[in-house]
Amino acid sequence: MVTARRACPPAAGPLEGYAARFDGLFASLAQRRGFREYLTGLLLPRERNKTLTALAGAEPVVGAQHPAVQRLQFFVSESGWDAEKVNARRLELLAADPVTAPHEGGVVVVDDSGDRKDGHATAHVARQYLGSVGKTDNGIVAVSTLWADERVYYPLHVAPYTPAGRLPAGKDDPGFATKPELAVDLVDRAVHAGVRFAAVVGDCFYGPSETVTLVGALGRAGLPYVLALKPRMKTWARAEEAHSPVEAAEDLGWRSRRRPGGWHRVTRRFRDGHAETWWAGDARLGSWGPDRAVRLVVASTDPGRLPERSTWYLVTNRPLPDSDGDGDAETEAEGDETTLPAADLAEIVRCYGLRNWVEQGYKQVKNELGWADFQVRSDTAIRRHYTLVCCAFSFCWQAWITDPPPTVAAPTSPGEPRPGRRERGHHQHVHNGQTDADTPLAGHATPHPQLADPGHTAATLLAGLVARAPTTPTPGPHHRHPRRPPDPRLPPALTNHR
Repeated sequence: MVTARRACPPAAGPLEGYAARFDGLFASLAQRRGFREYLTGLLLPRERNKTLTALAGAEPVVGAQHPAVQRLQFFVSESGWDAEKVNARRLELLAADPVTAPHEGGVVVVDDSGDRKDGHATAHVARQYLGSVGKTDNGIVAVSTLWADERVYYPLHVAPYTPAGRLPAGKDDPGFATKPELAVDLVDRAVHAGVRFAAVVGDCFYGPSETVTLVGALGRAGLPYVLALKPRMKTWARAEEAHSPVEAAEDLGWRSRRRPGGWHRVTRRFRDGHAETWWAGDARLGSWGPDRAVRLVVASTDPGRLPERSTWYLVTNRPLPDSDGDGDAETEAEGDETTLPAADLAEIVRCYGLRNWVEQGYKQVKNELGWADFQVRSDTAIRRHYTLVCCAFSFCWQAWITDPPPTVAAPTSPGEPRPGRRERGHHQHVHNGQTDADTPLAGHATPHPQLADPGHTAATLLAGLVARAPTTPTPGPHHRHPRRPPDPRLPPALTNHR
């Protein structure tokens, strides 16, 4: 005799409709309720880090033994559910909606992100380079893939990086994998999930100037890529030929706009409606060239000066539109032809320009949804937390599609400060190749300078679910009052207070 499944207390507002689509992946009522409570806690605006006590609406430290906190602790650490299946369902829901479904015009962005963490008892935590603070510090790093086009973006898969020092045999340990090797696995998982894209995009850390792991794997798999190079990387060549990407760009022969040499005008169009004129050209460096299997594309706002912040040096295996599809001389002799789609200079520049979305995605996930606020120690619990944060992020897109928010006018001057807290320990900077014109991609004010906003931040979105006015972002450490005012009383279904 089959026992009827017990009804789960519903989540607030539209979150219940989203959470119900995952019910088949949870075997018990406690798991279904834990999924709803965890997402609700991630999405609700809070004035402190989203630790387990904050997610449950309990007081920090003294509320750690509260039943609601212990339920969430058990759900994320020990309960028997599969985070990979939950993430697969999340991607299925995104693919089923025409607005968020991946298509051939989007890109898969590969990147990593590090956050400070104290101690050494937590899995994957060690002294390593953390991009969020710009130096080596104690923390955790996660490699991730993100799908993006000019309209939407969302994370695909995440894998925490384990430093060699945490493994018994170091780099010789069978369980050790470099970040590029993790990236190869994540791209393979995206392909098997049916994600379509125009290219795999990554910064210079994943390009051939640092490692050939990713570019080699993508080439063998026949997948298109657009990866950045370090401007001053050196390569062997004849004395009269270029020896670095910068020298290859100079060989394109720019003199003026009327005599651009090998440079071609490219128009970049942004989401807020404005456009920028860039210049791009196919350069030659070593075995890279317009008639080779791998092209070197240089794009810049000023080919005469090649400014560091707005010049990109890119390698791609997508052939020119007017090429015959052949690779190098050896490939031609064998008669093999590439099946990769052709791409002109404007398409290569467009693909790499979408990489800037990954910077915004990390900002929102961390600052609003508590990406780095977890207080669990095991590898399983950390991976589950990342998956649940990705679910909360995807729910924000679904809510935005169902009920788009009104746009807000952006500041009139680029230097005008915008509200919002910074990432902990983060020193504001512009990513190499990102210009000031990249900032208003979403058409309204963003919570952080130089970043775009997809429409709804979690703070304003969930404020509507609990029938409260939108809250302002949490102030930074230097602006916080000594004592935090208590949160207004929320419905019991949200806080578990009785």
